[in-house]
Amino acid sequence: MNKNRRRAGLRVAGLVLALGSAASAQTPVLITQAINESELVTLAGNTRPEANAANDQGRVSDSMPIDHMLLQLQRSPQQEQALEKLIDQLHDPHSPNYHQWLTTAKFAQMFGLAPQDLNTIRTWLESHGFAVNAYPNGMLMDISGTAGQVRAAFHTEIHNLIVNGQPHIANMSNPQIPAALAPAIAGIFSLHDFRPHPMYKPRPDYTVGSSGPYLVAPPDLSTIYTFAPLFEAHDVGLKQTVVVVEDSDIYSSSDWNVFRETFGLNRFPGGSYSGSLVLVNPPSTGTNNCLDPGVNGDDFEVAVDAEYASAAAPGAAIVVASCADTATTFGGVIAIENILSNGGTIPPIVSMSYGECEALNGASANATFNSTFQQAVAEGVSVFVAAGDDAAAGCDRDAQFAAHGIGITGWGETPYNVSVGGTDFADTYEGQNNQYWNTANTPFYGSALSYIPEIPWNDTCASALITKALGYTYPFGIGGACNSSIGEEEFLGTTGGSGGPSGCATGAPAQYGVVGGTCAGYPKPSWQTGVLGIPSDGVRDIPDVSLFAANGVWGHYYPVCYTDPSGGGVPCSGAPDTWPGAGGTSFSAPIMAGIQALVNQRNGSPQGNPNYVYYQLAAIEYGASGSQSCNSTHGKNVSKACVFYDVTFGDMDVPCVLGAGDCFKPGGSYGVLSTSDSTFAPAYRTATGWDFATGIGTVNATELVANWKTVAP
Repeated sequence: MNKNRRRAGLRVAGLVLALGSAASAQTPVLITQAINESELVTLAGNTRPEANAANDQGRVSDSMPIDHMLLQLQRSPQQEQALEKLIDQLHDPHSPNYHQWLTTAKFAQMFGLAPQDLNTIRTWLESHGFAVNAYPNGMLMDISGTAGQVRAAFHTEIHNLIVNGQPHIANMSNPQIPAALAPAIAGIFSLHDFRPHPMYKPRPDYTVGSSGPYLVAPPDLSTIYTFAPLFEAHDVGLKQTVVVVEDSDIYSSSDWNVFRETFGLNRFPGGSYSGSLVLVNPPSTGTNNCLDPGVNGDDFEVAVDAEYASAAAPGAAIVVASCADTATTFGGVIAIENILSNGGTIPPIVSMSYGECEALNGASANATFNSTFQQAVAEGVSVFVAAGDDAAAGCDRDAQFAAHGIGITGWGETPYNVSVGGTDFADTYEGQNNQYWNTANTPFYGSALSYIPEIPWNDTCASALITKALGYTYPFGIGGACNSSIGEEEFLGTTGGSGGPSGCATGAPAQYGVVGGTCAGYPKPSWQTGVLGIPSDGVRDIPDVSLFAANGVWGHYYPVCYTDPSGGGVPCSGAPDTWPGAGGTSFSAPIMAGIQALVNQRNGSPQGNPNYVYYQLAAIEYGASGSQSCNSTHGKNVSKACVFYDVTFGDMDVPCVLGAGDCFKPGGSYGVLSTSDSTFAPAYRTATGWDFATGIGTVNATELVANWKTVAP
């Protein structure tokens, strides 16, 4: 080792340690008043809209166990500001703190609550009968008790509900805590059993103008997004780990093995480490809150995540980290919390493909994701989250139309994760299938010939491209596509790659960042700047980057080896076109996580939040007016030097109905989602540079890896 470099490293470490000591010495005590149970404050924005009189079936038994709730704590504003500053420094090559990632212990010392506050909160919880397990990050407590203890301590009742014919439980009012504790407690995750959605959509039984289908198999991904040169150079994710976070076990490890064998992923180098699948139920410190979930209805999501992370990083270890759901807490959240804080090796890359509308997610849940991913990037972890499969109508999952205005997922819009959106290919629309797909497959079922021009993923009649393909001029109005017989029969819905600004949907209750009665959302991150097209809206905008995620409306979708008959699986003994097919940002998120494993291998270390690099590279590529040579519409003629492909054709608009706002409806039963009710301002179109439909675009993996060190040496 170069001695000067070693001395510099020691100086950097010293600076971090000095900063940690200073932060620890100055950690303020936030709870300064005696606890008075009659002086309460309300934790606003933590009641589901379904918790109403129409659905109410009465209070649950006081003895009902409510185990492993997560009490999210909050640090002082001064600590929060210091943490945000340090995270920027950890990603700044010009800072002495660059890539000096924290351990969990150091994170707690610098940015956790003071021990006195932690003891005060623990004593109060135990006085109400809760079992308490404090996470070592100093920012989270696992608490278990009964519904009666929840009612006594938090002054809200848990009731039985019937919602759309399904039983649920939920708190009927916002929880309250003693005012003395309010400076140190953000909220409870969670007091209901409304689970997040896995972000995939099965293949529909209809297509638009397709002579396909054209399955997008791993060899096709390799061709389209240029993995092949990296794989040939043995950049396959060697000695890297990608963790996919789940609440189910995988149905069969042999499905994963068959997937890799079928598509030739097991032929890449790496020795015994190459392509391993590891199944874990990550423990926590103290009381074990991670039980084995077994195989349940989310096992298709597990197959998608594990298989397609491996498709992008065939030499990496893929770790399925799963915990069982509790009465009110999603097991995947427990899994990621435990991974970051269990005292073991911190994984460099995490992918999560579940989500819920930001406005429905609740203030406490949003605060928990923000805090969790904040800790992750401070420890060097790259977090990838699916942007969603409901276009800009994130609060209308699986609906026929948007009824709650513009909204996004509350799981992937923090400033500390990469939000991964979804695209489709334009070759079918352009009538150019034969230019981009071979008539015969390779031995590993590859048939793509080159990069293919991309459009936003959109399955609905509000798409300008589907509107034209159906023979209509406009998607809206009495004579528009969405009000036609074929539009109403086959192309209503909200299915498409998601994007939009952080904030609360018009038709949903304000849940996060409530300021003066409005929903402020997450502020604009320091790194989300400098790229043509980023709106000056002051809030976090998603997605950051996109990849193919369509489920077949134009004939393109992903095959999945999934044999669970209870979930619609079939034996993977035939060709992949006989396997289950689907799309969704559940695919694009783990693929992007796999690409990060290639980046990490080339750089030899974890990289923290990749957005710092993505946006710098995009700013260079697009400049002040965009890059004509990197415009996705060029297809096979696009420049081979592009890091990102700028998707500039199409939109992700969906049908809507009046009543909740954000709907332009000049006539007929259905309008289209719009940022204006009086004029057609579709939510959202593509544009040059960054846009809500696809972020900064899709990725040339070889160029991304090659150019990473130009801004992150």
